Amino acid sequence: MTHTERGETIRYQTEQGCIEVSLMAIAAIASEAALECYGVVGMASRWLRDGLGELLTRDASHRGVEVHLHKEELIVDLYIIMEYGVRISEVARNVMSLVRFRLEKILSMPVAQVNVHVQGLRVSSQDEPR
Repeated sequence: MTHTERGETIRYQTEQGCIEVSLMAIAAIASEAALECYGVVGMASRWLRDGLGELLTRDASHRGVEVHLHKEELIVDLYIIMEYGVRISEVARNVMSLVRFRLEKILSMPVAQVNVHVQGLRVSSQDEPR
């Protein structure tokens, strides 16, 4: 597995040939997995504005994920917004577990760390679907 010069893809060799995966594709997989977890309202921007987490649209949710390659393993940082009233530690553990499982299953590549950064909490109205 090697990192390309521009840092936008991860390339690794198999018996059948070379596989190259963009970091944006990996971020999209991680984002979709995180959004499936109970208690996660959405992905947030990595940068807080005036102390408030900005909720990203579903199309831009991959921007709430940073993917790094360190010593042949992936490190993923997720920036999320959670539902007010959930147990933050439990939801974060579930997100970590599901994201790691999905990435390792899809990419057949070890994931060293999945870090969850809670950028904010949101109170949903009772009529709003989760």
